[in-house]
Amino acid sequence: MSTPLTPVRTRIAPSPTGDPHVGTAYIALFNWAFARHHGGQFILRLEDTDQSRSTESSERLILESLRWLGLDWDEGPDCGGAHAPYRQSDRLAVYRTHVDQLVADGHAFPCFCTAERLDAMRAEQRARGETTRYDGHCLDLPASEVRARIEANESHVIRMRVPEQGVCRFNDLLRGDIEIPYSQIDMQVLLKADGFPTYHLAVVVDDHLMGISHVMRGEEWINSVPKHALLYQYFGWDMPLHAHLPLLRNQDQSKLSKRKNPTSINYYRDIGILPEALVNYLGLMGWSMPDEREIFSPLELAEAIDLQRISLGGPIFDLEKLSWLNGQYLRALTPDQFADRLKQWMLNDTRLGALIPLVQERTEKLADLAPQVSYLLGERAPLASEAFDGFKVDREQCVLILDHTLRAFDALPSWERQALFDCCQAVAAYLDIKFRDYMQPLFLAVSGKQVSLPLFDSMVFLGSDVTRMRLRDALGVIGVSKKMAKRLEKNYAAFSVTQAT
Repeated sequence: MSTPLTPVRTRIAPSPTGDPHVGTAYIALFNWAFARHHGGQFILRLEDTDQSRSTESSERLILESLRWLGLDWDEGPDCGGAHAPYRQSDRLAVYRTHVDQLVADGHAFPCFCTAERLDAMRAEQRARGETTRYDGHCLDLPASEVRARIEANESHVIRMRVPEQGVCRFNDLLRGDIEIPYSQIDMQVLLKADGFPTYHLAVVVDDHLMGISHVMRGEEWINSVPKHALLYQYFGWDMPLHAHLPLLRNQDQSKLSKRKNPTSINYYRDIGILPEALVNYLGLMGWSMPDEREIFSPLELAEAIDLQRISLGGPIFDLEKLSWLNGQYLRALTPDQFADRLKQWMLNDTRLGALIPLVQERTEKLADLAPQVSYLLGERAPLASEAFDGFKVDREQCVLILDHTLRAFDALPSWERQALFDCCQAVAAYLDIKFRDYMQPLFLAVSGKQVSLPLFDSMVFLGSDVTRMRLRDALGVIGVSKKMAKRLEKNYAAFSVTQAT
């Protein structure tokens, strides 16, 4: 692969709104390898403009997980750099300056439409079978009216102008020439009423000011390129080269999601996957080494990387293949190295410190420990469908309990004992099931036993990813028909409404 003429600068820009996702690590790996191959820089930037969902704990976990995988960065929020700050929430003045420029040049406009008007507009468009998009209601308001409404502190956003006709043409390094009609592009909000930018404004401004030469991201962003291309054009800037990588997929070819697969990097760390095995496996997603070998280091990937070797077919994230690969790495360790990894994984002070309060008061001799903690330190025993018989709740209620609790756990912002307890109480109350009876199938799903160590403490020790995976597995053991799945989704939506009011 020939060396690009400009200095190579790539970036990963995760949003700190949840668990660190393997998809983030996958995109980060290829950006990291491409930059290292060309002697360039790899930048970490945090897109934290969704203030209602962004958290410091999520930011910390993202940084820790990428470091655990060995993907280091040259500039970022923790180490600084020439283009600081690297948190978008710290760059609001930068975005305000640029959006003001767009408005002054006639490329963007204030929009005063209320949420109610926009909802009604979209409903009418759907009723006519049209694509929902902004109808230009505020596009050509008189300047005097705009000024008066702003001076009156009327709530408004800033939207970008989009041509009514024409086609956006751009080249993708993996997919060749792509054309998307502007008729499919909405008049995107650039600046929200709270003064925070949307992704589309911030990503263009930041990529330009930080000198990003290559934007390598997931294919779900292809349809956003026309919006970004217009902004580059409006600002008079050159657009970086783009490469849209194939999305990771579940076994059924759907986009990898936590409803069907563990997606958190921490899940794989917690079950004992080595970081070098996980990063190696992510390197196999849509990529093959020139000599077709399957075991290689990140540096070997960086040496060999050639974008033309990336397959556009959706790579399947296969847990069995990952386990096999991890086994290769484990068996290649010396006995001393194996012992060290075991200590790092489970027998460290932090994990033991969390485990001891669970078992000390319930232990008469140390030999009692193994059967008590087997489900905490290893895989839970396989479940049989008939194990869910004999509870005070019937099969259908077991499904309701496991499904609604899992969905509620997916939405929890923090994984703490009291939060878990409150969440379960809310689900039990909504289902009108006595709490003691509600807990029975949860005990079985999490521990594989009718009775175990305290459930909420156990779930905190296991962590959110392992706990949720066990609930998903238990639902699979019982079996949920498509008809039942639709009913569950509708019923949980009603529960969500009760929690929001």
